[in-house]
Amino acid sequence: MAGTDKQQDMLAEGPAIILVEPQLGENIGMVARAMANFGLAELRLVAPRDGWPNEKARASASRADHVIDAATVYETPSEAVADLNFVLATTARPRDNFKPVRGPVEAASDLRSRFAGGQKTGIMFGRERWGLTNEEVALADEIVTFPVNPAFASLNIAQAVLLMSYEWIKTGDQAVTPPEQALAPAQKLHIESLMGYLDNVLDERGYFRTEDKKPKMMENLRALFTRPGFTVEELAVLRGVLTSLEKFSPRNPRGSGAPER
Repeated sequence: MAGTDKQQDMLAEGPAIILVEPQLGENIGMVARAMANFGLAELRLVAPRDGWPNEKARASASRADHVIDAATVYETPSEAVADLNFVLATTARPRDNFKPVRGPVEAASDLRSRFAGGQKTGIMFGRERWGLTNEEVALADEIVTFPVNPAFASLNIAQAVLLMSYEWIKTGDQAVTPPEQALAPAQKLHIESLMGYLDNVLDERGYFRTEDKKPKMMENLRALFTRPGFTVEELAVLRGVLTSLEKFSPRNPRGSGAPER
């Protein structure tokens, strides 16, 4: 009975595995099997091409039914990471991005520390054929790249999940020091709320001078607000400052009555 309890404790640990638009049910099943091999159990699927549930996924999972049965489906990557405090994006190639880049060993060790500090974490994996878009990578806090042969850098999705799951379980016996932060980082939904606000306010004021540059500019802004690991309280202060700048002016300061619109 003690062994069963220990197994259940292991399954309750660890980051969520997030698959963005996975194509084949067989690949999802092999991902579930890799997760179960190394004690991970939370699988999140973003718009799986062939729908869900998927019997081919279950057949390929090789008795990792607890992972398949508990899998949750989301329409967008932002919805899939909304309740998480910290997210890694996996990529096989360099990105033009402001985010820190880690290898699997270092990334797994950091995830373990964050888990010990009570943070909810996730690892995001892209499509089988072409990975994650820059906009999806921008949702993450950091990037993980795999030290593969540059002449043949292609990993299938199950291999990538297996690699990160293996590095995660290896950290189980390490001495863990939670990050020195009094308050946990904000969940991604708070970041996205601020980004939606900035999008509207800046658009109204002509900040995006050409529409074709807007996606890249928003991507850079999202990277800026993701990187420091803002707390909910810090985001509230920042949003209050921005709202004040939006509503009030030197001619009509706060406290002088309703602001002009």
